[in-house]
Amino acid sequence: MLALPIVGVSAADFTLRSAQLSPDQAVTRQIGAADARVSSSNMGVPVYQKPDGTSYAPVGGFKDYDGGSRPEEGSPDPVKPALPAGAEAVKDSTAYSKVRTRHGLLDTELRELDTNSPLTAGLITVDHGRLPGTSGEVAVTTAFLKNSGYSVGSSVTPRGSNSSYVIVGAYELPGELRKEEVLAPPGTLLAPLDAVLKASGAPGLHPRDSYLVRIGGDGFTWNIVKAANAKSLVVVSRAVTLDPPADSDVPLYQQEPKEQFELGTGGSPVELATAATVVGLAMLEICLLAGPAFAVGARRSRRQLGLVGANGGDRRHIRSIVLSGGLVIGAVAAVIGTALGVALTVALRPVLEDYLGARFGGFVLRPLELGGIALLAVVTGLLAAVVPAVTASRQTVLASLTGRRGIRRANRVLPVLGLIAVAGGAAIALYGTTTRVSPTVVAGGSAIAELGVVALTPVLVGLFGRFGRWLPLSPRLALRDAVRNRGRTAPAVAAVLAAVAGSVAVATYEHSQDVQKRHEYVAKLPQGTGLLQTSSNSAHKEVPALREALAKQIPLTQRADVDRLVVGKPGCESYSTEPGCGRVEIIAPKEQRCPFDEAPNGPASFSPQQAKELRQDWRCKRDEYNAQQQVVVADEKLLSVLAVTDPGSVAALKAGRAVSFDKRNVKDGKLTLRIVTDPKASRGFGKPGEELPGEDRVLPVHQAPDGAQGWGIHVVLPAAAVKATGLATAPFGSYFSLDGTPTSEQKQKIDGEIDRMGVDASVRIEAGYQGDDSLALLALTVFAGLVTIGAAGIATGLAQADAEADLKTLAAVGAAPRVRRTLSGFQCGLIALMGVVLGSAAGLLPAVGLRLTQERELQRLYEYGLARGYTSVEDVPYVPISVPWETLGGLLVLVPLGAALLAALVTRSNGALARRAAG
Repeated sequence: MLALPIVGVSAADFTLRSAQLSPDQAVTRQIGAADARVSSSNMGVPVYQKPDGTSYAPVGGFKDYDGGSRPEEGSPDPVKPALPAGAEAVKDSTAYSKVRTRHGLLDTELRELDTNSPLTAGLITVDHGRLPGTSGEVAVTTAFLKNSGYSVGSSVTPRGSNSSYVIVGAYELPGELRKEEVLAPPGTLLAPLDAVLKASGAPGLHPRDSYLVRIGGDGFTWNIVKAANAKSLVVVSRAVTLDPPADSDVPLYQQEPKEQFELGTGGSPVELATAATVVGLAMLEICLLAGPAFAVGARRSRRQLGLVGANGGDRRHIRSIVLSGGLVIGAVAAVIGTALGVALTVALRPVLEDYLGARFGGFVLRPLELGGIALLAVVTGLLAAVVPAVTASRQTVLASLTGRRGIRRANRVLPVLGLIAVAGGAAIALYGTTTRVSPTVVAGGSAIAELGVVALTPVLVGLFGRFGRWLPLSPRLALRDAVRNRGRTAPAVAAVLAAVAGSVAVATYEHSQDVQKRHEYVAKLPQGTGLLQTSSNSAHKEVPALREALAKQIPLTQRADVDRLVVGKPGCESYSTEPGCGRVEIIAPKEQRCPFDEAPNGPASFSPQQAKELRQDWRCKRDEYNAQQQVVVADEKLLSVLAVTDPGSVAALKAGRAVSFDKRNVKDGKLTLRIVTDPKASRGFGKPGEELPGEDRVLPVHQAPDGAQGWGIHVVLPAAAVKATGLATAPFGSYFSLDGTPTSEQKQKIDGEIDRMGVDASVRIEAGYQGDDSLALLALTVFAGLVTIGAAGIATGLAQADAEADLKTLAAVGAAPRVRRTLSGFQCGLIALMGVVLGSAAGLLPAVGLRLTQERELQRLYEYGLARGYTSVEDVPYVPISVPWETLGGLLVLVPLGAALLAALVTRSNGALARRAAG
């Protein structure tokens, strides 16, 4: 019991320290054996950076940076000409693409790097095989092999490529074990694939280039890094990482507060306080569980302790003996637990590294930390033995030798302290819910209140005894025995209380959040309706085959095929700025545009009252639904699938007229579509007051009534209307309604068919909100149940030790064998029931407090947004407090029942008769 937590904590400490890299190890995994890694900031202006190169900002800050200086695609490489003269440099180029695997398509990083250069040492580790040396060869990461189904010797083909590459080896990235990557020699992978993609009309690759650089001497000093920043370059330098400059020498920290770049990099006082609270409560739980166990040992050895008193020993000696036992057991637990924790980390190193996703820098032992963890076990063992030691020392010599139990007066101070703690903790938690303080205040107040309930446990156990008059004989005897011997009952009940309270608190909070998510859930489509769509416009040629596969694998009642409008090359992405690409935009009449969108500073351009009023304006209504394509080409089948029953909309599509679902875009029965053919000219569009450059097409349109829902689609164009505009179309996907609910097997078949075709597509079926808290609640119930059964079992063992003489007397006078089992079962079950009832009540306080705190914060944000026009009146926060009755039912009924049955099963029916001790 004492060693188990030490095993876990020492293993965690040893693992985390081993996983922490030294500065030199960390920078080597980033830049290999080079002095620095240099890359472009892609801002086109001088920048300031953090010393480690993880963050940077334009000189002057982002408030004056409009992005107009960004280098355009195809512009000359800005890095290599800016490197110091005589520098040795190796180019490292990466780009993301999809690669065909045995299972379908896999998002993979493609990389070109000259691995023969000594500058790359430390970047990669060869697992088996070899690194590529010529064109047509690649090496892949072990993660790619695992997820692709390939092996060394297989051929791999990037999507869109006409060439296959032979896998000649597998390697791993020490800091990114889960990364899927394909490595090729320079010039053999990215450029050929980019040319093939562009020739087919698909978007090309967008490589990111950096250089591993060695200049000798002192390396890339901070002054050299700042000079590179002036050329819009970002540098990760070994010299700067190992010897970082003072904050006063970092221009970025003079321009922006350092705290802005340090979020999440260290433990805050709140986090440390929370950790200390958790450790303290864990120690309390162990003491509450271990204390009765020590009491069992002390009770079984009371005759030996009585002999010590009979031979001149006083109370100090008795206490010392029992405390020494706790000290020895704690020390043994500390040694065994620490040794096992370290051994487990060493034995499970590969498993731990896979779990963390990075290799250890080496085994790092911190003797002081491990010594502190071991000391925790010693202190816990000593504390757990305090109450049994005091109790044993108060026994008279005669009572110890004869086995008789004396009468001990109830402690009157402890209940008073408990009441004060409950009242104070509840007040602190309530204060935390009504003021803008950290949620840790609520948690801390709840913990204090819980400790108060623990202190009140003896009194509460006595109150439970009043129910004994209505119980049958065996449970009445068990209850009265528990009440009369509160010294052994109360710690076990308190241990159950603490475990159950934590589980109930988390379960109530999680269940309440699940109810809130269910309320806030917005369906993407009508219930039982689905959408087949490709994730990339370049896959338009595969859409017909996808539609046929859908109809074959899933039972459909209706399928509505939809196309998209095309400007330029059909494989261009919607907002691509590549040459030959374009798009279609809906242009709303100026008087029907939301004033927020036209004002220079958005909602901030208006007074709070004006912004609040405008948010209720129909022109500023927020779209609840999003669709990949807002303008689609389809017939009246689409309206049927989307449950649009407006006869006018159906008739309009049949007659060749467009249908609009957003009245802001329609004026006098007309809709304006703007054809954007120069994507570069529209790059900066989006500022208030600016008009998107392009050619307009005005179409007659039918406006659907307000009750009709387009589910993210703003305009449906029939084929006749598209033909009149002179625009081209390309297949996009299909909306469909189902004939019943598809089985898991049918879903897997269509997913497998998509994978087999190697198309990046998805099938989404609207099934309503799917909660995900059931597994967590089950785990919490199981945890609380195990702790409850353990604590109740310990208390039952102590009760049997106390009642051994009475049980032997019952056996001697002819009591039935089942009496022993029945009494043991009821003792265990009643202790479990008392702990569960008290724990369930105590656990509701922190959950309610945290939910009220969350409601207050959301209400504050709602009022702030409402006053400034960011939210509407309908967005009132909904923060319910919902009790998980199923979880509580399982704790209140099943756990005590299981504890009672288990105790009855493991108790022997017949106890050996013994002669009464002399005296």
